[in-house]
Amino acid sequence: MSEERTGYSVYNEDAKRRTKVNTLEDLYPKLPSSHYDIIYADPPWDYGGKMQFDKSSTTKEKIDLSKKIFISSASFKYPTLKLKELKKLPLTSIAKDDSLLFMWATNPHLAQAIELGQALGFEYKTVAFVWNKMVHNPGQYTLSYCELCLLFKRGRIPTPRGARNIKQLIESPRRDHSEKPLEAAKRIEAMFPTQSRIELFARRRDPNWDYWGLDTVMDSFATLPNEDDVKTTDESQQKLF
Repeated sequence: MSEERTGYSVYNEDAKRRTKVNTLEDLYPKLPSSHYDIIYADPPWDYGGKMQFDKSSTTKEKIDLSKKIFISSASFKYPTLKLKELKKLPLTSIAKDDSLLFMWATNPHLAQAIELGQALGFEYKTVAFVWNKMVHNPGQYTLSYCELCLLFKRGRIPTPRGARNIKQLIESPRRDHSEKPLEAAKRIEAMFPTQSRIELFARRRDPNWDYWGLDTVMDSFATLPNEDDVKTTDESQQKLF
């Protein structure tokens, strides 16, 4: 084995093979023609190829070919997008003049998330939710186990209002990669029960929301747990287009 060969080079081709790509001709699927009071988004943030890896195999002296060095990467789960690409989403084309944007932001992308919300035509107002995942990840500084959902506003707050006592803290165990707690969407519904709502970059069906994203056109939707009345794939296409 040459001195130049490292664990990264051994699995570089495997990483390329596992990386998800957008197979559409355009950057985004077609947006719906409807306009919404409430927009809920979980952008597929790009990490520049950063991966979680097995540190026991990261040097040329300790390469173990019997296991995968790269354990996980956001790009292994779904096509990620850089900030300049996310800014190309024409969000105001589906947002009412008075509307709110609830947007998840990973901690390393916090500054980018505020910049993105403003670039999409909204004003940053506050942190809507703090999600305690109840399972920590090792971090460079402190143990990481919380994620923020930011709130942006366009025009005025949609009326009529629903519940005014919704708590900011959500304590819900982390599940699959990037899967957000269902409680967040339910709390938004309680706050704005009569408003039109859409989830962007959606990966699950919810009968109380319209939804849009690659999964809605690639037939890879998951079903919400304990939901008896969920939409079929054909119905989701009808709502999308």
